[in-house]
Amino acid sequence: MGENARVKADAASFGSMGDYQELVDEISELLGVPATLENRDFELIAFGAYDSDDELDPSALDPVRTRSILTRRSTAAVRTWFEGFGITRASGPVRIPPTPEAGVYRGRICLPVRHRGVVLGYVWLLDGDPGPTDAQLAAALRVADRIGALLADEAEAGAGLSRELRAVLTAERGWQRDMAVADLRTALGPRADGPHTLVCVAPWPSADPDDAPAPRTVPHATALCTLPWGPTGLTLAVLVRLRTTAVPTPALTAAARLLRDAEGAGGAKARGAGARTAAAVAARHPGSAGAAGTAGVAGTAGVAGTSDATGAAGAARVAGTGVAGAAGAGTGRVAGFAAGARCAAGIGEPRTGLAELATVWQEARAAARAALAEPRFAPIAEWGRIGPYRLLTALPPEAAHDPVAGPLLSPAHRELARTAEVYLDCAGQAGRTAAELGIHRQTLYYRLSRVEQLTGLDLDDGEDRLLLHMTLKRARL
Repeated sequence: MGENARVKADAASFGSMGDYQELVDEISELLGVPATLENRDFELIAFGAYDSDDELDPSALDPVRTRSILTRRSTAAVRTWFEGFGITRASGPVRIPPTPEAGVYRGRICLPVRHRGVVLGYVWLLDGDPGPTDAQLAAALRVADRIGALLADEAEAGAGLSRELRAVLTAERGWQRDMAVADLRTALGPRADGPHTLVCVAPWPSADPDDAPAPRTVPHATALCTLPWGPTGLTLAVLVRLRTTAVPTPALTAAARLLRDAEGAGGAKARGAGARTAAAVAARHPGSAGAAGTAGVAGTAGVAGTSDATGAAGAARVAGTGVAGAAGAGTGRVAGFAAGARCAAGIGEPRTGLAELATVWQEARAAARAALAEPRFAPIAEWGRIGPYRLLTALPPEAAHDPVAGPLLSPAHRELARTAEVYLDCAGQAGRTAAELGIHRQTLYYRLSRVEQLTGLDLDDGEDRLLLHMTLKRARL
């Protein structure tokens, strides 16, 4: 990365949000109406709350505008509807009439944010009677052009950091990795020396290797890139800044936001993931300063501008509505061998500096695999909390199935496999096992004898029990 790109990266990371807000406020002052800035994917970047009587009018807070501000994005249907007015090709203001049936109670003026002829985003204004003059709109367009230049610089800087991070995570051990780490350290500047971790979101729902969100849109993210996941899929790697290696709350917040994006904004699975993430943060790190904030972000699917109390209430409201990973922590181990979720996130152990990023990435990938395989870990797993999967995920693919458990893992014996795993999870205690499975002890003893017949193992032998336990756990992967 050249010196110019490094300067742009630092500028994009440290000053872009403030710059966007100042420019949006400038447009609001020029036109005397509140302005909202979104990127070309209709994700909210900044909004100006201009102090006027319009803001007291309930019609100014129509459903489309309210959702955009609170969830920081618009739905696909809203995006399609607005794009139908030609805003993706416009070079000047586009007026959009009020359409109550579409949730648009007030007319809009869209100012395309362009750079070198390409639309990179939109400034949205509430139209009125009389609306802004042509001279005012021309002045506002000049400010929009400055926003376009800033967005272009940020995109260039983000692409550079993505390349640097990808190089670190894919380089061979030795001098190649050392050089890649040195390049990333130079690009990050002083931020490189702080505590970091990596988040792995898998599988990432995109076929384009370069299709990663902007770091600006992910809380606490420094850099992002996509990497291969399996033979055809992709995973998203996210470098997250931490305040301390002891509290990974920022990584949990980033993972929750990305899972919401991956599962689809507002979807039931995303709401369930957010609620469970909020609960996990509160349970694992009750004393952390960011726990309440994370609960708010996760529980409300990325609501911006709400207090921690509001976010926590949102988490409580949606906790009963999520359907993804419904087995939960209490029943996850009896949920069979099906994958626990469509998409999951893993978090590596935090480290100070960048030297061990490749190791952190392997941990994050392992945690994501564990979360996909084991419902009780879903939707977000930390490497330090996945128990035996820390070792099982390190085994080569050809070691996936020990032949001793082959007959037990056939569909015809699914219930026997489940019984054996719960029995071993309960440390061989028959009473606990029978209670968890909801069966009589004599039924349990009969099933265990069938397990021994099928596998040739002696469940009174410690090593045989260890082999069967690990084989059953490994089968989930």
